[in-house]
Amino acid sequence: MVRPAPPGRPVPFRQFVVKLHSRCDLACDHCYVYTMADQRWRNRPRTMSAAMLARTGERIGEHARRHQLDRVSVVLHGGEPLLAGVSDLGRAVELLRRGAAPVPVRMTVQTNGVRLDDSFLRLFDRLDVRVSVSLDGDRTAHDRHRRGPDGRGSHHRVEAALHRLTGSYRRLFNGLLCTVDLRNDPITTYRGLLAHRPPVVDFLLPHGTWSAPPAGRTSDPRQAPYADWLGAVFDEWYSGGGQPTRVRLFDEIIQLLLGGSSRLAGVGVSPVAVAVVETDGAIEMDDTLGTAHAAPGAPACTSTGTTSTPPSTSPASGPSRPGRPGSARSAVPATCTRSAAAASTRTGGAPAAASTTRRCTAPTCTGSSVTSAARCSGT
Repeated sequence: MVRPAPPGRPVPFRQFVVKLHSRCDLACDHCYVYTMADQRWRNRPRTMSAAMLARTGERIGEHARRHQLDRVSVVLHGGEPLLAGVSDLGRAVELLRRGAAPVPVRMTVQTNGVRLDDSFLRLFDRLDVRVSVSLDGDRTAHDRHRRGPDGRGSHHRVEAALHRLTGSYRRLFNGLLCTVDLRNDPITTYRGLLAHRPPVVDFLLPHGTWSAPPAGRTSDPRQAPYADWLGAVFDEWYSGGGQPTRVRLFDEIIQLLLGGSSRLAGVGVSPVAVAVVETDGAIEMDDTLGTAHAAPGAPACTSTGTTSTPPSTSPASGPSRPGRPGSARSAVPATCTRSAAAASTRTGGAPAAASTTRRCTAPTCTGSSVTSAARCSGT
């Protein structure tokens, strides 16, 4: 059914992306959070506090009631939300729903799948939380980018998690998220995703700017390699006889072609109905501009790989920067996000002195202390 275009009045937010944990247990080189220009994750709490979760739920409820919404959607996001642990993740779901009541909340978790074991699945089954998993296709495609801090691929662990999810807990399976890489064969990638019979597939295009375009994108306007890649998938999907799964990007483009409206950011000109809430409570739009610009007050990389914060600016006071995972690399050195010796980086406490034990600042570090001369598992 074609969705009518929205009238010319403010559109309420219907989906809220809640950054439950700001760190990750993988070191994907196409991640928009850690490898791009915006480095504000360094100054944000690792996890969202119980008080912040409760207040977030209340604010969601206020918004939904004010705009007379019959339901809202919350996506638990990161970093990697499963790093919060079973107990804290369950508490987060309960606090958000309690705060938003009586408005019903459809809850989803977006995970890389590495930690998705039976304990989490039992929790999600009890609390009715849907599960979306990031998977870039077959082993070669997936492990090209989605590697652990030790450099090893994560495909075998994600496949094991999907096997558990699509077995006894298939009702919780919300879909797969795949970042496009032109080096991966489109048909092989698509069929690798279909092997898990996902209800929905989201194809994400890599981020890029005019000055730093995504891999394979040339200045020749006659060349459209990403359209060619997606076109091959579309032909396979459309000729599949009943389309075994929804491909959200294709669905939204078809909506526009039929005169309707899109609900997907970046497709069409419909108002974005998604708000992002960071671990410190900052409310933002979609994160894409973070791939191009460091927000005022965010740590800035130096040539030595350490970080510094402009002295006159508070990290929480900068304007919001709208994003989704992508693969364009910024000018920020990779070592900047993985140095354990950045004396001026804050990780929830005071800056560490150069010769003392301090918190590692690597995005893949979950909180262990290391000496100033050491490098943690996040490197």
